[in-house]
Amino acid sequence: MARFIKKQKHEIGVAPDDLFFRGEQKVKEVELKIIDFDSNNLEEISITDIDDAVKYYTKDSVTWFNIDGLHNTQIVADIGTKFELESLILSDVMNTEARPKVQEYDNGIFISIKMLRQDSEDDEILVENLSIVFNKSILISFQERTGDVFEPVRDRIRKQKRRIVNSGPDYLAFALLDIVIDNYIYSISVLGQEVEELEDRLLTNPTQSVMEDIIFYKQELNFLRKNIKPAKEMILAFSKIESEFIKKSTHIHIKELMDNINHASELTDSYREILSDQLNIYHTTISTKLNDIIKFLTIFSVIFIPLTFIAGIYGTNFDFLPELHYKYSYFIMLGVMLVIAILMLFYFKKRKWF
Repeated sequence: MARFIKKQKHEIGVAPDDLFFRGEQKVKEVELKIIDFDSNNLEEISITDIDDAVKYYTKDSVTWFNIDGLHNTQIVADIGTKFELESLILSDVMNTEARPKVQEYDNGIFISIKMLRQDSEDDEILVENLSIVFNKSILISFQERTGDVFEPVRDRIRKQKRRIVNSGPDYLAFALLDIVIDNYIYSISVLGQEVEELEDRLLTNPTQSVMEDIIFYKQELNFLRKNIKPAKEMILAFSKIESEFIKKSTHIHIKELMDNINHASELTDSYREILSDQLNIYHTTISTKLNDIIKFLTIFSVIFIPLTFIAGIYGTNFDFLPELHYKYSYFIMLGVMLVIAILMLFYFKKRKWF
């Protein structure tokens, strides 16, 4: 399936608030994990029953409820019921191909964004949808697969870092988004290093494989831009929200996200321009080499035209060519041909044709 357009025919006509999984199932079983913390306490557990998570909903501490796997409609519906989430939120959660967005509701703020990571096997960039819902006491995150990029945030919580344990779910949402955007920049930097190394290969040995690499990296950068541009719009909208669920102190950090996402966006544009220049250089280099080859062959063709003419005349079968019976005729003919070749080479060299 195409990486840019993933609309299925059976999705056409589905109501916006219908609980319908749109995407690719990436885990076999749904995993539920909870981290509950404040400045003095920390509890980290895995659960199998959603009722076990409900008791944290009314606690004064901060609760991070993470769900890995979105294909189970019943589990998502139960979460919506237990935590009083609107059907539109749940529908957006289950639509993994949705455009990044931020929306404020009566009982919380919903955020959707794409997480990107580098595949260690073939350097292809993998994408995963992340949905976040938070209010004053709890943050619920929905991911497509187990194993994410948020371990640094969990480590900060486990080590009781002052800023994160003394803040609320709004700051936790910022921390998660900050990790996502940092991974944007990391993915671009890894790809950018490969792009910069292409330049040396391009100048020393512009083979067909170089052009194939340029095209591959252009496709990857276009894929990055396809996900980063909407995320940039979402972060901008998020920074403008004035809500009871977002503290003023957190607004400062949210604005920092704009700087990072702008940096990521500018990097993708820069590397796309570099790749376009490299592609032009490749075609120019190949054309120059081809011209040199044609020039070389043309020069020798031109030199051999008069020599062939002479050889053709003396290769005719007429009896009455007086110089044929001269003792040194053959050597004179060779000498004339040699002089003509030397004079033509001298002339081409003087005109700087080679």
